[in-house]
Amino acid sequence: MADDKNMIDEARDTKDSNEPELRYQDEVPVFTERKRILLFGLPWTFTKYFLKDEILTTNRGFFKTVINDCYMYKIVDVQLEKSLCEKMLGLGTVVCYTSDTTDKVLKLEHVRHSEQIKNFILEKSEKMRMKRRTLNTMSLNTDSVGEVDDIG
Repeated sequence: MADDKNMIDEARDTKDSNEPELRYQDEVPVFTERKRILLFGLPWTFTKYFLKDEILTTNRGFFKTVINDCYMYKIVDVQLEKSLCEKMLGLGTVVCYTSDTTDKVLKLEHVRHSEQIKNFILEKSEKMRMKRRTLNTMSLNTDSVGEVDDIG
């Protein structure tokens, strides 16, 4: 009887190789923000942004919900935009340029703590590119290659 219980426990503990790993769903978000309307900066919209260490999730909609994930290592550049109304309300729009196929430009519109979010995304995207050893073709370091002769 005890052997049967041990076998059942072992079967539960072993993962099936075909079963997907749900690592990113269990992570606690570092930042959770809502899109706000520019009328008093109130969060009356149905758009939420979740920033985790390795993934950026956008959850939009009420009747039809669209959830979009983008890995941090795919974010190439980050830009912060603040209009006059956003400055007065303490909001900002963070624009992320990605190499993702679904969204080339991700906008985190009218969020609080926009400067902290922009800096977090910049740091984490760089760390994730280093961790995954992803090639960034935007900045080529020619110091290690040597001098490049101009042909012309």
